[in-house]
Amino acid sequence: MSERIVLASGNAGKVRELALLFNQPSLELVSMKELVPVAFEIDETGLTFADNAWLKALRVCAATNLPALADDSGLEVDALAGRPGVHSARYAGVGASDEANNALLLRELSGVETALRTARFVAVLTLAVPGPDGPLRVAQASGVLEGRIVEAPRGAGGFGYDVLFEASTEPGRTTAEVSIEQKNVISHRAQAARALVPALVAFLKSRASTRL
Repeated sequence: MSERIVLASGNAGKVRELALLFNQPSLELVSMKELVPVAFEIDETGLTFADNAWLKALRVCAATNLPALADDSGLEVDALAGRPGVHSARYAGVGASDEANNALLLRELSGVETALRTARFVAVLTLAVPGPDGPLRVAQASGVLEGRIVEAPRGAGGFGYDVLFEASTEPGRTTAEVSIEQKNVISHRAQAARALVPALVAFLKSRASTRL
């Protein structure tokens, strides 16, 4: 019997990546959109990626009474003092499109030389499970992918800032130009997922043993 875990994200790109990264035989991953009302919202009021990841995991776990896996991630640009950071998804405003966020980033980096366009993708993944007195924090893991911001969008893959981000491990190609297989080896989210897998496997084993 598979264990259902809710992905606490409404971002279709993140859901696709997480479903590939957590491809466990005893695990059934479902998007929160399948289980919560259309009007369901989570205020990401945290000051850090970890804060926001826990906010999402705990809120979705409470709303569905199922284990919840949440991701909070974004882009930190050195020349912008770490912006957009936790505001990456809404850099150009609440509900902003990827194109609008990317356009604003390029405007803010206009005139900044290549050597100073260093940046990194950061991801934090958290797992919360139902407990007798409410959701419990089970595990957290993080990942970082270093790189730089290019001067114009390139590539048709990925989502978010992928078209502008050239990873240090993939010189000459943005993360929108690498294959999904390669991205799932190098990405910040992949690193966090690999680090979280042992805790997830232990949780699945503990749940399976209670059914025996």
